[in-house]
Amino acid sequence: MSATAEAVLAFRTRLGLPGLVDVHTHFMPERVLAKVWEYFDAVGPLTGVEWPITYRYEEEQRVALLREFGVRAFTAMLYPHKPAMAAWLNAWSADFAARTPDCLHTATFFPEEAAAGYVRRALEAGARVFKAHLQVGGYDPNDDRLDAVWGLLAEAGTPIVIHCGSGPVPGKHTGPAPVARLLARHPRLPLVIAHMGMPEYADFLDLADRHPEVRLDTTMAFTDFSEQFSGFPRAELGRLADLGDRILLGTDFPNIPYPYDGQLLALERLGLGDAWLRAVCHDNGVRLFGLAG
Repeated sequence: MSATAEAVLAFRTRLGLPGLVDVHTHFMPERVLAKVWEYFDAVGPLTGVEWPITYRYEEEQRVALLREFGVRAFTAMLYPHKPAMAAWLNAWSADFAARTPDCLHTATFFPEEAAAGYVRRALEAGARVFKAHLQVGGYDPNDDRLDAVWGLLAEAGTPIVIHCGSGPVPGKHTGPAPVARLLARHPRLPLVIAHMGMPEYADFLDLADRHPEVRLDTTMAFTDFSEQFSGFPRAELGRLADLGDRILLGTDFPNIPYPYDGQLLALERLGLGDAWLRAVCHDNGVRLFGLAG
């Protein structure tokens, strides 16, 4: 067992957790993932921060690592950056979920005329979580071509992990304002704000306060790496405690510049207590996705 796996096991054992539920992990077609890694390899010049990929392995080894870490359910977060790409990604993801039973069947979409049709087909095929990436996709979530998509997902109660914060670099449609407009039109949408909305943490906590179906994932937040350039405001820790039933573990595996247990140790350092940690790292995900046990 690797040192990281031992550290994760010690964390789980201390909390009495049968495993972890990680709502923000990335699996996608190999040539697409290679392009993502190329982006991160170049992110130093873009943001001034070096971003080495810790788990740059083949797909089979990455799945095995999550299982070694005791992750009982994870996702295949994937996202298009242009039209006529999402349906193909969804077909790949459906196949991946079929051969990887501990992966929550993940799907995605893009603002295009065909979106409602392939989102409906993904739901009928058993998709349990969707990914929307406003920064990479460069689109407004309030695009008219997505209105039927949001309606379908709200009606189905299917969570959408949405990268809408302005980190690591702002996009044309990132930040809390577009999401606030979206929720004004679709207040029952079960959005999961990726990265805690980094760096607009307080604004996205405000949205969660106003919308009981809004959740946030911990992906990269609170870690030593992110605290260097986008620190979580200590004054907001009390709100994290209050929203403890709507915070979900996310890590960004494999695209993280530190070992997997770095996210868990960062959460523990917040000092919000064992019950909060158990909820965030396991129980909230179990409840959201109706997992057994």
